Amino acid sequence: MKLAINGATTMTADLETDVRSAAAAGFDLVELRSNKLYDYLETKTVDDLKALLAETGIGVLSINTLEHITWRSNEDYAAIKEECAKLSEISQAIGCPYVLSVPGALRQGPKTEEETIEESVRVLNELADIAEPYGVKIGFEFLGEAGNSVTTLDLGSKIVDLVGRDSVGNVIDTYHFYAGGSSWDALENLDPARLFIFHINGAEDLPKDQLNDSKRLFPGEGILPIAEIKAILDKIGYDGPASVEIFRPEYWEQDPFEVAAKAKAAAEKALGLGQYAAGGSW
Repeated sequence: MKLAINGATTMTADLETDVRSAAAAGFDLVELRSNKLYDYLETKTVDDLKALLAETGIGVLSINTLEHITWRSNEDYAAIKEECAKLSEISQAIGCPYVLSVPGALRQGPKTEEETIEESVRVLNELADIAEPYGVKIGFEFLGEAGNSVTTLDLGSKIVDLVGRDSVGNVIDTYHFYAGGSSWDALENLDPARLFIFHINGAEDLPKDQLNDSKRLFPGEGILPIAEIKAILDKIGYDGPASVEIFRPEYWEQDPFEVAAKAKAAAEKALGLGQYAAGGSW
């Protein structure tokens, strides 16, 4: 299993620092945050980015995120489609396979689950129409916190299956899986070909209604059932990447190279990779 780190984990660092710290920690891949990418491209070019990736020997797993893609105004949705085209073009140039997306909030419009399904399927098909000519796929990540329109793998996977395109797949995050109350059945019945990325993290031992992104921890710390999820993914035949994604302000204040190194070691331990796969220790 290849390991990646998401730029959210070192949110206050710039894109070049994210790439260099990920490479120094020994990650195979990095997930680029779109806001950092735009900042980078204000003074540098896509060719500069390609050179940086070649120099460091690290690949790009995804660019994220197309935010709240459903239940948007016509103006906002037009901007999302324009951004999808822009990120897909950059992804093609740097060999990045995925652009990630997340669903809209309940307050933005849906009244029933059927409406949410219909809206999500429509939008994902339209975004896939944009991304496919670039050879890029759209990852759809359900958000487990209350108030979001797609809070479980159960619903997210149903939507992806109804879209029915090889270019649209699920993204599972251990925090969102737990916070939203996704079922184990949904995980066991998942088509591994429709799971693009497995986001991993820990979380503080708090009631679900007190959890939020800032309560995330390094993988293996806290209460999230990473090992149990990984065991089921192994069982169904998922062989894609796992990526550390943590939105913890405390970590953002630390040296990004140290954070990346800690994240790599924690991910390997939590997933039973490297020396841990053979029962060794660091």
